[in-house]
Amino acid sequence: MDDTTDAAEKRDMVGKALLLLDRLAAYPSGVPLSALSRETGFPLSTCHRLAAALIRDGFATFDEDSKRYSLGLKVFSLAQYVAHRRGFAGSALPALEELTEQTRETSLMSVRSAHNQLYVHHVQGPQQVSVIGTPGGLGPLHCTSMGKVLVAFAPDTERKQLVDELDLVAKTPRTISDRAAFAEMIDQVREQGYAVADEEHEIGIRALGVPVLSPDGHAVAAVSIAAPSYRMEMARMVELLPHLQAAAERLSIVLPITSRRT
Repeated sequence: MDDTTDAAEKRDMVGKALLLLDRLAAYPSGVPLSALSRETGFPLSTCHRLAAALIRDGFATFDEDSKRYSLGLKVFSLAQYVAHRRGFAGSALPALEELTEQTRETSLMSVRSAHNQLYVHHVQGPQQVSVIGTPGGLGPLHCTSMGKVLVAFAPDTERKQLVDELDLVAKTPRTISDRAAFAEMIDQVREQGYAVADEEHEIGIRALGVPVLSPDGHAVAAVSIAAPSYRMEMARMVELLPHLQAAAERLSIVLPITSRRT
C-alpha cells in the first residue's frame, strides 16, 4: 500500500469529497474519473459515488460528450460570498465601477446557473437611494433584465429548454407568466440585443441588461443597471444603453469566456 492510498483510506467521507473537489480545481477543462481515482487513491467506485453526490448538490458537473468532471457553479457561488466579504475585486469590477460612474446607478453582473442567475458582482450607485445586489446569491431568469438576456443568448437547445421549462412565477403583477408571451419576449430580446425589467421582479425597481457574448454569440454573463422607478423613467434608462454595451464589450475581453459554461 503506497502513501497516497494509505492517506486516502484515513479520510472520512467529507474529507474524501473535499479532496475530490480540490483535484477537480486543477482541471478547468474537466478530468476523467480514472484520473481522479489515480490522483486521490480512491477506488473508481468511491470516486463515482462521491462525484455523483457532488453533482447532485451542484458542486460538480459531468459532460456527457467528453465524459469529464468539472467544478460546478455552487463552488463559484460560495467563493463569491468569501470574495465579497473580503473585498476581492477581480477583473470584472473595474468595468462595473466605470459603468456606475457613467450612469450614477447601481451596476450588476451575473451568470446563469441552471434555471437561475448567479449574481457575481455589484457596484452600488452614488445616489442616496439605490438598488443593492448580493454577490453569490441566486435570482430568477424570467423576470429580470439580466436573466432575460441570459436566456435569449443561450445556445439554441438550451434556450428552447429554458423557455419551455422555466417556472414563470409571478413576482409582481407586471411579471410575464404566460408561456407564449414569455417566448415572444425572449425572441424580441434576442433581436434587439437588450432586455428591460419594468417592476417585474420587484415593485419600484427598473433595470436594463445586456449580454456579455462569447465569440460564438452566446451569453457567458450579463451586465445591468438598476434604479428606483420613481427616479428613472424607462425611456431615460434605455438612453443609457450605449454605456452598458461598452461595459459588456470590455467584459468580453477581460473575462475568461472561452473556458466557462453558464
